[in-house]
Amino acid sequence: MNNHMPPTDVAPGVLACHGCDLVYQLEDLPVGSKALCNRCGALLRRHVANSVERSLALNIAALFSFVIANAFPFLSLEVMGRIEETRLITAAVALYKAGMWELGLLVFLTSVLFPLMTLLGMLYVLLPARFAIRLPGVALVFRIVCNVNPWSMLQVLMLGVLIAIVKLLDLADIIPGIGFFAFIALLALTTAAYANFDAAALWPFSRPVAEHQQAGVTAAQKNLIHCHTCALLVSANVAHESQACCPRCRTPLHRRKVNSINRTWAWVISACLLLIPANLYPVMTVIHFGQGEPSTILSGVIQLIDSGMWPLGMIVLIASILIPVMKLVVLVFLLITVRLKSRWRLRDRSVLYRITELVGAWSMVDIFLIALLTGLVNMGTLASVRPEVGAIFFAAVVVTTIFAASSFDPRLIWDHEEERQ
Repeated sequence: MNNHMPPTDVAPGVLACHGCDLVYQLEDLPVGSKALCNRCGALLRRHVANSVERSLALNIAALFSFVIANAFPFLSLEVMGRIEETRLITAAVALYKAGMWELGLLVFLTSVLFPLMTLLGMLYVLLPARFAIRLPGVALVFRIVCNVNPWSMLQVLMLGVLIAIVKLLDLADIIPGIGFFAFIALLALTTAAYANFDAAALWPFSRPVAEHQQAGVTAAQKNLIHCHTCALLVSANVAHESQACCPRCRTPLHRRKVNSINRTWAWVISACLLLIPANLYPVMTVIHFGQGEPSTILSGVIQLIDSGMWPLGMIVLIASILIPVMKLVVLVFLLITVRLKSRWRLRDRSVLYRITELVGAWSMVDIFLIALLTGLVNMGTLASVRPEVGAIFFAAVVVTTIFAASSFDPRLIWDHEEERQ
């Protein structure tokens, strides 16, 4: 990683909270500890010992597990002596063959391509940091990793796999393959790699965070702009804001996310409109011995509860219905309170936003479930699953709500607090 910055007016010794913009003085943080913002409670930094070495080793092991998980059989379905074998990519391919190329592409991106890009990108970033070598475009690769990592949904896929297995137990025998166990290892390794990664270790000249430099002062009040990729604080005098880029990672700099309110409203309204056909139209049809009827998300939940699998039904209900609806309600609430310049429970609203941003991807579990069942249960009239148009609308709801949450700038919650001081 290049440790030399261009000659610009930069404040290298402070950090701003990404949740409320409050400025903190950078000081040595004890190994194994973490620093939280005193105002909004957001994580400022987690100091991990030997972060680069640990993350590098775990990402290398995760890459090997990824290759094995995709190269070998994942699950096999046995019905009346007939065996249907699948691999991880089978789910995306099955949706494409069923005429649902949009769903197939989304499943491929979130379960194969983006996880692979994250692993390869992290290796490309960590290798120079570990061995003190120069590689071109390291900062650009790190930016790409930061952008695609939220769309890497291996944990959600694993939940979909478990639900699919439980749902098919009465229909057939499920045989896990080598790819399945490699996928479990992949999940454990990527989770450990994330827990051991300390982004500040990539920037040796920027050591972290403990005490306020000046209580109650934000980056905006100090005429500083916070880079959302590498966390560097740059003076707004470096260049005109519309043209300024971070001197460390070249990320475009803005005091706040561009047109945050308008873009969030646009995504929220789109998601609300898409939510109607997503729940009215059937999402899939299960055919068993030539018989079957289309089912909506809600009817699928009712079927699971009626068949005695109420824990499974509750998981699908929460992930597929409650989370999207509550996410939209929360975002509308945040948008309205920002518009009204409300000072009511600022910290709680910040926490509410972080929860909303965190749980949004889990609504993808229903899409993964449909994809897995379509690829796994493919035996004609004997047993098969066919995706329906409602699944496309529901996938669009999930995508638009994720974009809505990422478009909202949580610092707007606190901006009016400074204006009144």
